[in-house]
Amino acid sequence: MTTWTIKNSTGSVSQRHLTIPTFDMRQIIFHTVDEPTMVFGTAQKNITKEINLNCEFVRRKSGGGAVFLEPEGVLWVDFVIPKSDHLWENDIGRSSLWLGELWVKALKEIGIEGKVHRDGLLKNRFSSQVCFAGLATGEVSVLGKKSIGISQRRTSEGAWFQCAALFSWPVEKIVDMLQLKPREKAIEDLLHLAAPIECNSEELATALLKQVF
Repeated sequence: MTTWTIKNSTGSVSQRHLTIPTFDMRQIIFHTVDEPTMVFGTAQKNITKEINLNCEFVRRKSGGGAVFLEPEGVLWVDFVIPKSDHLWENDIGRSSLWLGELWVKALKEIGIEGKVHRDGLLKNRFSSQVCFAGLATGEVSVLGKKSIGISQRRTSEGAWFQCAALFSWPVEKIVDMLQLKPREKAIEDLLHLAAPIECNSEELATALLKQVF
C-alpha cells in the first residue's frame, strides 16, 4: 500500500507558492497562514498593476482566479503525487476527481454533506478573477455553494494540487481589494456562489487524515 508523507509548512506564503515540491513520493502538506495574502493565478499577470492591495500578494504556479488567504480563514493543504502513482490521471479534466471525493469523505466524517462537481468548468463574469466564483471538475460544494477549491500544477514528474477549504468568506473585503464592478452586484453574486464550511480547520484536517490512513 502506498503511504502518504505528512508535512507541516510555515513561513512566507509567497515563498511557499514559488517553491515547487519534489515528486518522488506522495505528500500532504498542511500550510499555516500567518498574514493576509492574495494569491493570484498564472493568467492574472497585470492585475497587481491595476489595483492597490493592502496586503501581501503572490502569483501561484497554477491557473484560476484569486484566493484570499488569511489566518483562521482557510485550510490550505497541498497534495503531491508522482506521475507513476495510480492516482495520476492523464485526462487533466478528470485528474482532481479523486481528491474531491477525499474531501467529501472528510466532510461526511464531521457530519457535513459535500458534493463533488463532475461536469465541466462553470464560469461566470467573476470566475476569471475570483477562484471561488467558478466551479471546476473535482471541486466541492456544500448546500450548492463552493466551499473547497482545487488548483493544479503538472510537470513531467508529477502533479501538485493546492486546496483551499473556506472557513470565512469576506466577500466585501475581496470585492473592494480586487475592485470588482459593479460593487453591489459583485457582492451579491459572490455570496450566492460560495460559502464557508461550518466547522473549524483542525476538525476538518483530522477528518481528512483519517481518509488516508
